[in-house]
Amino acid sequence: MAINKVSSPPKYLHLHPSASAGAAVEGIRSEGTRRGTIRAHARRRARRAGPSAAASTIASGREGRTLAETHAGRYIGQPIRRFEDRALITGAGRYVDDVQVPGMLHMAFVRSPYAHAGVRAVDATAAAAAPGVVRVLTAVDAAPQGRPPVNQIVPDLRLPPFWLLAGERVTAVGQPVAAVVAASRAQADDAAELVAAHYEPLPAIVDAKAAMQPGAPLVHPQLGSNVAFTLRRGAGDVAAAFARAAHVTRLAIAHARVAPFPLEPRGVVASFDATCGDMTLWDSTQSVFRVRTALAAVLGLPEPRIRVVAPDVGGSFGAKGSIYREEMIVALASRLLGRPVKWIATRSEDFLALSHGRGMHTEAELALDAGGRFLALRVRNVLDLGADYLLNSGGPALRFTTMVPGCYRFEAVDAETVGVFTTTPPTAPYRGAGRPEATLTIERLVDTAARELSIDPVELRRRNFIRPKDFPYPTGTGLVYDSGRYEHTLDVALQAADYANVRREQSALAAGGGELLGVGVAAFVEPSGGGWESGAVWVAQSGQVIVHTGATPHGQGHVTTFAQIVAERLGVDIASVTVRCNDTAVVPVGAGSGGSRSLTVAGSALVRASDEVLAKAKRVAAHLLEASPQDVVAADGRFYLAGMHDRAVTWTDVARAAYVDPPPGEMPGLEASAFFQGAGETFGFGCYVAIVRVDRDSGEVRLERLVAVDDCGVVVNPLLVTGQVLGGIAQGLGQALLEVLRFDEHGQLLTGTLMDYAVPVAASMPPIHLDHTVTPSPLNPLGTKGVGESGSTGAPPAVANAVVDALAPLGIRHLDLPLTSEKIWQILSSR
Repeated sequence: MAINKVSSPPKYLHLHPSASAGAAVEGIRSEGTRRGTIRAHARRRARRAGPSAAASTIASGREGRTLAETHAGRYIGQPIRRFEDRALITGAGRYVDDVQVPGMLHMAFVRSPYAHAGVRAVDATAAAAAPGVVRVLTAVDAAPQGRPPVNQIVPDLRLPPFWLLAGERVTAVGQPVAAVVAASRAQADDAAELVAAHYEPLPAIVDAKAAMQPGAPLVHPQLGSNVAFTLRRGAGDVAAAFARAAHVTRLAIAHARVAPFPLEPRGVVASFDATCGDMTLWDSTQSVFRVRTALAAVLGLPEPRIRVVAPDVGGSFGAKGSIYREEMIVALASRLLGRPVKWIATRSEDFLALSHGRGMHTEAELALDAGGRFLALRVRNVLDLGADYLLNSGGPALRFTTMVPGCYRFEAVDAETVGVFTTTPPTAPYRGAGRPEATLTIERLVDTAARELSIDPVELRRRNFIRPKDFPYPTGTGLVYDSGRYEHTLDVALQAADYANVRREQSALAAGGGELLGVGVAAFVEPSGGGWESGAVWVAQSGQVIVHTGATPHGQGHVTTFAQIVAERLGVDIASVTVRCNDTAVVPVGAGSGGSRSLTVAGSALVRASDEVLAKAKRVAAHLLEASPQDVVAADGRFYLAGMHDRAVTWTDVARAAYVDPPPGEMPGLEASAFFQGAGETFGFGCYVAIVRVDRDSGEVRLERLVAVDDCGVVVNPLLVTGQVLGGIAQGLGQALLEVLRFDEHGQLLTGTLMDYAVPVAASMPPIHLDHTVTPSPLNPLGTKGVGESGSTGAPPAVANAVVDALAPLGIRHLDLPLTSEKIWQILSSR
């Protein structure tokens, strides 16, 4: 993979040489005080082109002030390497499978081979007598005392029955019907093969649109329908707008199911202490607090008796934000047996038992006037929920329905999503969680309309973008965008892509019957920063700073960024800051990480706590200096009187005094806790441009270059932003070109191994140009917005538009993702 950039001398914000890890942030430029640019460059591509090419790549570009001059400080805005990485890259990371507890047992599950069947009997006699087996659990042993909570996206949400082990009916391949507990994992696996489960097959239904039709097999007969919810948002007179439209563009889009595929499969270790009634759970999760709440409901334990710890988490991408039956069954087994129990999923189990992403079917209509102005948008969307409803299964529907208008102005909008049960594994949030589907829908509509009207797709976007003066902007679907400069971001992307010259080359190739060249543009918004979060800052007598956060990191680099924030606010050395998280015994209250919200919400809570600590520290310093707190200045780890730098005390002096000699009226100690909930969500945005070439003979899509321009507000750590964007792009390109989960008519997963399911690898990544503009959010003290899902949101529609653009001369109007070589070859062969 090569990561290109447009450099901007004369000023750079350089990384320390050892900070480079394939893609180093080389420079940060700002055009005005409200925006800047982060550029990343992998020198490997330049080296392949030769020394002179490398030099010219680094030396070319535009001038401007660095971000450090406008938004950055001693730590905020600096590309500090992740503190977490040393342990991970030296093999010292500690994951759930590394947890060893004396007397620990191991669990294996017996899973249904049918997508839909009645369970006639489960005979565990032979398994119970197998070597090493301690207990075999079936449905009669695992009755839940309650059901875990779910996010109620509509008042009349229809939930299926909740169970831990299937006793009467299975509704998807892979659902557990029994759990074997044995002395070793191998013994548990062997004994699981001896469990004889007898089924009565029932008709499967794997297509969500078909499941809505009268007479379709019912996944949950108790509900009387396969429809779980209908969510509708909108504003304005849509019918009137369509009636007076000069042109209407219509498009049907199928959003394929994909697998989140974290490198670390799910795993859990539970240890119940019968002497005191305490349960400890080590879980690979992105919210220890939600797991605690779910366990309390299902097991009937008080929440204070449950401790949940998330060790190092090897990826999640939203999938580990759900709470699954396996976690609860392992905890139940530990409670029943009085011994620790471990379960680690296999990769095959994760393909079936970990939630899937996407899985929507969309029909959309765009009404335009004679001048190419957008009048109205009408969208009907069906979400395949699978057979179950997890904690936030409705989240993608809510995101899709509210943000499908994208970056554009409309007089009227009508968007609806119907959530439908099928006899397949459940879907839930996966990196983007409705954002990629919504963005693909509106951006494909815009490109299709542009071609139908013979308008350049860039020009059509310019005519209809929400303008800077329009903010805060109500979308009509329930969102209020806080800020944005969409056309500016588009301009930066087009310049980096050399858009005009690529179009000229495309015209020349078309005239000569040469290769198929396509250019795709995609503009998007990324809602994030909703909800609340907790934070605490404590300064010990030694002057060391301990930070507690309710965020639950799983690869983002929160320990580093939160240390940057606190060190910046307090004016202390970052080496003195320790961040603690992912353990409910250490941080008792929090919401957890998800939806690209952690920096904005958890970071803002730490800003509040840090400011309270600093205010008290100044009062203590004033007491030591025999001065007024208003005269005390804090800087560079010291407190001194304004204009009198020689009269100073250190943080250590202040911290010690706060405990042993606090000012009159002050309580001992130096700490503060805070919560933060913003006035609304923040809305990052961006514009991606993809340039592709399609081989006429093989159908291979070669992504020649991808330009990604993002705006996530103020950047706390440019290096980590670069990593987040690149990771999201990789997953977005996988969705665009490779990934799809396929089921046959019986509900059997056909792509359940890495022989059948293709994921992107580093060697297949294209040259990537990263740019970043900065439009701070007015809704939080940091001015930040989310960025973790921008790559997975912007890359798929950019690639889709580019490939359709390349094939348009052959009469291709639309293609569903993934755009595999086989799919393209079949199309080319038929023409």
